Amino acid sequence: MNSAKAYRLVTRAWYYFRLGYSTYLTFLLGYASTLITVYFLAIKNMPVLLDIFPNFALFSVIATVVGVPLSIGIGWLHLKRTLAYTSEMDITAESNPYSYKAVPGKEKEVQYPIFLESILLLQRLAQSQNLLTQDEKDRLENLERKVRVLVEGGLVGTPRKRI
Repeated sequence: MNSAKAYRLVTRAWYYFRLGYSTYLTFLLGYASTLITVYFLAIKNMPVLLDIFPNFALFSVIATVVGVPLSIGIGWLHLKRTLAYTSEMDITAESNPYSYKAVPGKEKEVQYPIFLESILLLQRLAQSQNLLTQDEKDRLENLERKVRVLVEGGLVGTPRKRI
């Protein structure tokens, strides 16, 4: 295995580890830890609350029944009603290399070659009829160059610079 493949394998494993750990393991442990901490450090020491939640199981069920819809509502507000999500998506798009190159698969193998053939065909038809101005020819040639770059696996546009 060459070093590029090894590096790719390690970085993919690192991504899967972070995703699984943060999304599932840490979430479940954090949820359980929060319930245990709140119940045994706060509720157990407050007689008024202990009358409402006499045991941990009841507290857990009520906290889940209230907490899940509340969390869903907060998540919905985050996505639909704040600028925070828009900013997160802007950053994701800027840092995503596929914002500047063709995605492997149908896009690179079919979609962009079709675009290229369409440009070439339209160019030939328009030129045979003398329908193109020099500015239009230049724009079509520029598009053709960019599509060829994408078909060959290159980047177009200006990817975000790492600082």
